[in-house]
Amino acid sequence: MSEHTAPTCPARIALVGDRSAQVQAHARIPSILRWAAPDPEAVDPYWIPTMDVAQITRLDAFDGIWLVPGGPYASHEGALLAADVARTAGVPFLGTCAGFQYAAMAYARATLGADPVTAELDPGADDPIIAPLECALLGEEARVLVRPGTLAAELLGEGPRTERFFCRYGVPAGWHERVEDMGLVCSGADEAGSMRILEIPGHPFFLGTLFQPELASDRGWVHPVIGGFVAAALRAVTAPAR
Repeated sequence: MSEHTAPTCPARIALVGDRSAQVQAHARIPSILRWAAPDPEAVDPYWIPTMDVAQITRLDAFDGIWLVPGGPYASHEGALLAADVARTAGVPFLGTCAGFQYAAMAYARATLGADPVTAELDPGADDPIIAPLECALLGEEARVLVRPGTLAAELLGEGPRTERFFCRYGVPAGWHERVEDMGLVCSGADEAGSMRILEIPGHPFFLGTLFQPELASDRGWVHPVIGGFVAAALRAVTAPAR
């Protein structure tokens, strides 16, 4: 199939999150997915509230899963399950902002047997996997250093770039090292080395960004992270059945 030809069946993309008019990204994401596709009809976004994830019997039948911003989610376990299904079933996955955080927690639980604690829900936790950033990034731009030889570098180019954030929490250094030891790749970091992009090597497409590429996209230019995710979802349409 030519990359400029829409598939006969559209790519069904699960948008996992609790849709809210208060979250700027939520209103933008369905349109951005269509702008990123070769034809607007080539993608079919489908919202799934986190409370409903456990009731979806074939979440792995979707061609892509985007764990969207908007934490804390209504269902902590629902968000973790969405990331787990994508990881284990080989479904193209994108997690942005809170989606990045839950992708890291789900990976830590699966590989280390760790209790996925976020300080956003449990401020008194001794060793949270997700902890407050030293400096909150609320609507700010910040530099991200992209690691060579990674999927992130393939999409964004290696070296420094500026991205837009809206977050208060991230992966602390101690957990960064533990999950990397178990195979997760930190493919982008800030200048102090704190994780800003994560990926799973060998997966068709599994990428999390603490920054929000959806806030930097419009009809004339779609962020390469989102473009890469949509391309992976379109490839999944014609892949052998999972």
